[in-house]
Amino acid sequence: MGLLSHKVERNEIKAGDHIYTWRAVFTYSHHGIFVGGSKVVHFTRNGTGSISNEANSEYDPLDDSSSCPTFPDCGFRLANSGVVLSCLDCFLNSGSLHLFEYGVTPSAFLAKVRGGTCTIAQSDPSETVIHRAMYLLQNGFGNYDVFENNCEDFAIYCKTGLLILEKSGVGRSGQAYSALGAPIAALMSSPLKLLVPSPVGVATVTAGMYCMSRYATDIGVRSDVIKVEVEDLATNLGWEETTSEEEVARQGTSNDLIQL
Repeated sequence: MGLLSHKVERNEIKAGDHIYTWRAVFTYSHHGIFVGGSKVVHFTRNGTGSISNEANSEYDPLDDSSSCPTFPDCGFRLANSGVVLSCLDCFLNSGSLHLFEYGVTPSAFLAKVRGGTCTIAQSDPSETVIHRAMYLLQNGFGNYDVFENNCEDFAIYCKTGLLILEKSGVGRSGQAYSALGAPIAALMSSPLKLLVPSPVGVATVTAGMYCMSRYATDIGVRSDVIKVEVEDLATNLGWEETTSEEEVARQGTSNDLIQL
């Protein structure tokens, strides 16, 4: 397990793994669930661009699914859905492959410099993870939001089935909290400059506050989480129920989506 993230080779991953790749020179990471057959299910902005913050949406390399010469179904998504099926090459987009780690110890979690690379929460069995990912491919995962409902949130839910009861604020994403947590930690530690005049001392205090606050918001530590079956996800999140016509259409395409 690396200090920054856990880089792996393609032959080291298996179906049901939560994988990610760094984008924009390690500025942020894009996450998905490897479902086997060199295919990944992941969450991006939806086809209509209907997201909470267009400027903060992730880069989606699959806007033109016909650009993939390897898999004819690469880039498959339902209308108005941000959940996408792509090949591993298109998902990585020339980036390196990393494995998101589950069930890490508190000390290992705190040793990570960046959020969005591991969690203390335990993963469910691979069959359950793949079932959730494929179900959401056919039913959607709501509207994309960079802080409350992003690709890491999607992958973590597929792996754990856990949802945060509080619907406002930062979701399950570790990297989203990292983006907010560091400035907050710096702000909270600023009064301590009077007590710790040394710049090194202030930096140490700020780093400590950042790590502990990141630990306290991890999905595996929080007490305000519940286990939700994927079939009940829309009800729990208050998403609009789909019409019977849409359900019939999804059922008709389910047999053609993927050969695991």
